[in-house]
Amino acid sequence: MTKDLGFEKQRLYVTVFEGDRKNDLPADTESIEVWKDLGIPENHIFKYGPEKNWWSRAGVPDNMPDGEPGGPDSEVFFEFSNVNHNPQYGKKCHPNCDCGRFMEIGNSVFMQYKKTEKGFEELPKKNVDFGGGLERILAALNNDPDVFNISIFKTLNNSIKSKIIGKVNEVRYKRVRIFLDHARAIMFLIQSGVYPGKNDRESVVRRLIRRSDDQLNILFQGDRLKCDSVWNEAYSHFKSTYDPVYKIEDSTLNIIKEELIKYQKVFKYIKEEEDKFISLIKNFPNISTASGVAGPIAFDYQSSKGVPFETSKFLAEKLKMNIKIWEEKYRERMLEHKQISKKGVTKKFKGGLADHSTQTIIYHTATHLLHQALFDVLGNDTRQEGSNITVERLRFDFYSPIKPTYEQIKQAELIINKKIKESIPVEFKIIPREEAYKIGARSFFREKYPDMVKVYFVGDYSKEFCGGPHVNNTSEIGQIRIFKFEKIGSNLYRIYAK
Repeated sequence: MTKDLGFEKQRLYVTVFEGDRKNDLPADTESIEVWKDLGIPENHIFKYGPEKNWWSRAGVPDNMPDGEPGGPDSEVFFEFSNVNHNPQYGKKCHPNCDCGRFMEIGNSVFMQYKKTEKGFEELPKKNVDFGGGLERILAALNNDPDVFNISIFKTLNNSIKSKIIGKVNEVRYKRVRIFLDHARAIMFLIQSGVYPGKNDRESVVRRLIRRSDDQLNILFQGDRLKCDSVWNEAYSHFKSTYDPVYKIEDSTLNIIKEELIKYQKVFKYIKEEEDKFISLIKNFPNISTASGVAGPIAFDYQSSKGVPFETSKFLAEKLKMNIKIWEEKYRERMLEHKQISKKGVTKKFKGGLADHSTQTIIYHTATHLLHQALFDVLGNDTRQEGSNITVERLRFDFYSPIKPTYEQIKQAELIINKKIKESIPVEFKIIPREEAYKIGARSFFREKYPDMVKVYFVGDYSKEFCGGPHVNNTSEIGQIRIFKFEKIGSNLYRIYAK
């Protein structure tokens, strides 16, 4: 940080683990000595407890389950001497103060311990995980705590602010920052093949686009020409910024514009919502009662019509609703919706089926052929990791120690369609679990099976543990086409077919 990046040593502060008596975890005195040897003065070294200087996936030591690894960490902070301490965060400023004078720019986590029933014990193999915030480091090098003033954002940031009528206060600038952050994410998601839609990842892209557009609509008071010009400018800005290392195609902007056109149609529902709010105000004895009823309506419009929370809240503020009551009732309806959805998920059919429609059953049977075909092409170390089947397509996740090639995936597709054309009967038998393993029946390795299991046979070609349902003959499936193949993790791959 000092030799390569050129940070002034006096602007750097470090924090170390002061220990945790409750869990018999010692203080990290070694790091203090290392920092001193590197030239950090003692008054720039601060000690904190597990709430600040401990890392595990579960958080502080008390929250860690047995078997969980974790350890102390040592963090590096940069001091923005041009930022004055805000006393509302405490009398004295320090590296972990939230006033904005200090920013963490790097840390080293010492993966040293494992939690057990008896307490913490040393890991047999230890390692150091370093984390550094690239954009934070750039902000520190600029001596400006605003990461949206680094070169990746600055030109676009200033341009948007210059178009806003009136003072750019903190509320308005927050909307600018949301747009900048989301717009970049949107560009990369679409470029990576994730398009706006209703389901899974696609719904995230849709929400990001709509939330971003909401910020512009509010900033420019519904002036669509200004909003659209900023979208065009954002595309050009990120394309020119990232093109040397990551190409952003012209089609990306077209996809965003198509989604924005769809979103404009949603605004007629917003007008209906506004009319309902006005009626509520007139019909109820006071604004508090009206606000309580309006909150759930706003959530219903979000879940059914895609009207974002920010848009409804802005409208409620405009109509002088009691925002505290409005939001409280909004959150209650959202929680109720989540609980209903959760119950629906638990009632989903086995095998990742969305329903038991004819098309879903066809796709389910096709996954058996796909599973076996992948074994044929990639070898016996291949294993199923999961599946998700709807009337629109089948999705199949699998593990493979070797990275499958395009040709191998197409070869698996050819095998599937060959077996479909052979009109092979599909039957099942209920047999002892151990017997099923002996005859080579494939299983979903995460599943715990009972003593007696149902095994589905696709002739002599495929034998697999499964609860059903399936077609009676492969000829009922029709031709299968693998239309998407992607890597989703370390040695993990996903296939989409229809």
